[in-house]
Amino acid sequence: MAPIQSTEGTKVWYCKQKGRHCTVPRPPLWYSVPCLKYGADVSPWLPPRLLTTICTTLMSTNVPAKILAKPQSTRTQRWKCRLKSAFSTVFNHATKHTGVGIVCAVAYFDPGNWGVDLAAGSEYGYKLLFVILLAGLFAVFLQILASRLGCVTGLDLASHCRLLFYDRPEHKLLYRWLVHYPLYVLSEIAIISTDLAELLGSAIALCMIFPKLPLWAGVLLTAFDVLFILALGDPLRGRPVRMFECLIAALVLSVLICIAIIIAKVNVEWSDAFEGFLPSKTLFAEGALYTSVGILGATVMPHSLFLGSALATQDRISPNLPKGPLHSSSLSEESLERPNEKLVHHLRRLFQRTFDSISFTFRVRRETEDMVKPKCHADRENNTLVFVQAHLYHGIFDMAISLLGFAVIINSLILILASAVFYYGYEKTSDPAGLFDAHDIIQDSVGKAAALLFALALLAAGQSSSIIATVAGQSVSEGFLQWKVSPVVRRLLTRLLGLIPSMVVAAALGRPGINTLLVASQVALAIILPFITFPLIWLTSCKKIMSVRKPEVTLEPGSETEGGTCNPERALPLVDFSSGKIATGVGVLIWLIMVAANAYVIITLAMGKGD
Repeated sequence: MAPIQSTEGTKVWYCKQKGRHCTVPRPPLWYSVPCLKYGADVSPWLPPRLLTTICTTLMSTNVPAKILAKPQSTRTQRWKCRLKSAFSTVFNHATKHTGVGIVCAVAYFDPGNWGVDLAAGSEYGYKLLFVILLAGLFAVFLQILASRLGCVTGLDLASHCRLLFYDRPEHKLLYRWLVHYPLYVLSEIAIISTDLAELLGSAIALCMIFPKLPLWAGVLLTAFDVLFILALGDPLRGRPVRMFECLIAALVLSVLICIAIIIAKVNVEWSDAFEGFLPSKTLFAEGALYTSVGILGATVMPHSLFLGSALATQDRISPNLPKGPLHSSSLSEESLERPNEKLVHHLRRLFQRTFDSISFTFRVRRETEDMVKPKCHADRENNTLVFVQAHLYHGIFDMAISLLGFAVIINSLILILASAVFYYGYEKTSDPAGLFDAHDIIQDSVGKAAALLFALALLAAGQSSSIIATVAGQSVSEGFLQWKVSPVVRRLLTRLLGLIPSMVVAAALGRPGINTLLVASQVALAIILPFITFPLIWLTSCKKIMSVRKPEVTLEPGSETEGGTCNPERALPLVDFSSGKIATGVGVLIWLIMVAANAYVIITLAMGKGD
């Protein structure tokens, strides 16, 4: 026998011939007992009496084990370990898991939001800040549902709708033509309405910066942002595109900074502003509920739910792998002795990689390149448990912080700006203020620099939101219809669906009718929203769809290494990630509120009272 550990003069002996411990003294300190039979620590820290009982049991069962004596750590060491673990978690989240939340948050402060927030602040002051907060909480809840759906199942919301309605076992054609295709048409209408507001908002911003520029020319200029999307790669593939996410984050920060600088130069009664986040009777005033529904439609965006579920399917932990085999060169690095030959060699490699990247973007993917596509949810498997545990909670945290920290704050600041300038301040008016009105009054009362910041913030919001709407349109078309065309063609067609109506509106209505059109487009989004959120709430509440198989690892007795083998013949247990009863109830309540608000808007418009 030989001692394997010594602590304060006490030795634990292990007999190699018998294969078990021969002496188990009472330990004077706290210990950790790793047992190979269980594949992990029996308990991280055990008291002496319990440790003695476990050791006696191990001796009686002749199971080899190692008893590691570990003295109790001091309070300082424990705090150091906690701080190190917290820093490692924050660093891992910041470097790998940020980006999706900011990309989705862009949709919640697009120019449509600007138009509705300016109208609400100029007519009702700070009182509708409660609606912005409530709509922001609705958006956080629904966006988290979309993120959970994509992370657990590995499919976006549009693809789930196709599996749910396209190939039903009974009444197949009925479900296709009465449910699936109408839902796709509504999704495209939502994207067109969103893109219409974003293109017009960006065009307005260009007209503010360059007053002599016609509005239709501004719409045409803002449509070229699709070239940036094509240059940054495809954000919807299995790997995240960091350049795309960094561009969107830079635009979001520029919007927030510009609005904050303008607010700092305006006289705001902050006590009254914070009271606006509490509910009041003003919500039920004539015209206020119509504007509130517009805020709801402008805040909770249907296309952001599609995009959030698609981006949540990406693997953000595994290292980037090359898309194909490296091209071998006839010349090796050692044979390139002259500088000219090295330069030619590197230029050839650069040209080859660029050509491969461009050809991959324009290439049409065939059926032979993909796996057999399932026709229902029972024909496919969800993501692994390791993938879900590594991505799910990071994605939820990133989504909640981004929406509350950017979307809600920016929308609130826009409404506060309109209230301080129009309702309480320089030029009180009974008519709802528009984007041009806000720019003119800021230029006259605050200064040209603040007006320029206002135009730049609007331009950044419009361009970032327009890019997001184009990518979301690609996700919708791929999921619902499974188009067999290249990503370039899909994005160009999606862009044209929003560009043509924007050009017609800009040329026909001009500046006077744009503000009304912006509010009307957000009300249309609010009407479409319940049709998109109902499948999302149902899918995330279904245990069969949101369950992940738990791999079972068995360890052979006497093995000296941790690990094991998985028995594929046994039925593996499932880990349920579906929404509980409380979360499902909250989702149904939000859906009922949306339906009731839409019914009010339809009745108001039918009576001719909607403005």
